[in-house]
Amino acid sequence: MIKRDAMLAALDAELQSGRFKDYCPNGLQVEGREQIRRVVSGVTACQALLDAALVEEADAVLVHHGYFWRGEEERIRGIKRQRLQTLLGHDLNLFAYHLPLDVHPQLGNNARLAEILDFSVAGGLEPGNPLSVGLHGALPEVMTAAELAGHLEDRLGREVLHIGDPGDEIETVGWCTGAAQGYIDRAQGLGLDAYISGEISEPTVHFARETGIHYFACGHHATERYGVQALGDWLAQRFGIEHIFIDIDNPV
Repeated sequence: MIKRDAMLAALDAELQSGRFKDYCPNGLQVEGREQIRRVVSGVTACQALLDAALVEEADAVLVHHGYFWRGEEERIRGIKRQRLQTLLGHDLNLFAYHLPLDVHPQLGNNARLAEILDFSVAGGLEPGNPLSVGLHGALPEVMTAAELAGHLEDRLGREVLHIGDPGDEIETVGWCTGAAQGYIDRAQGLGLDAYISGEISEPTVHFARETGIHYFACGHHATERYGVQALGDWLAQRFGIEHIFIDIDNPV
């Protein structure tokens, strides 16, 4: 068992959350009971995850996508009211880490995705920036674009959208999990063969076609399942508490 504030201090220190200007507050977003013995983790603090945490009799929920995003509706109504009522009514803590969990060199979403995909890491998409969100490196071996798409689908368990000639050979790649399709220009600027992220937008297609860089959209949720799992396991190993990852399926 660990006290809530001690867990918060350990997470903030490990993820260096104070170094980031983010779109949401990182750390303890909703305060619950003081003593924590069981943590449920998931990608997003949706109602389904909160309900599952109650079934598991968790004391805290740990997520990548929490609440209170910049520019969102400030009034406590609708699903926002229901989610907060669930947390507060059951004295359940909510911890959320966004950019700090993307960037961490071992536990982060991008580092973990590289491990899942057997990519070697050469550096960040922003050379010289220690807080570079995306990474770049190389495949385990040269593959055609079609073979890489198959590799991605096999490891991530979902269909991949590919923009480019399936017969082209690919060796170097950049990646950034989630809604990071806009970083494709950084990958192209580094002269990489391909870029991978979670989501795709309409301009991404044209940029890939007109510059010749291959693009693979692998799913926002699918690419961001691994960092929060690693962070929950880190907590469990360090403090001897229980950790349960619950994957609430999301096709996006």
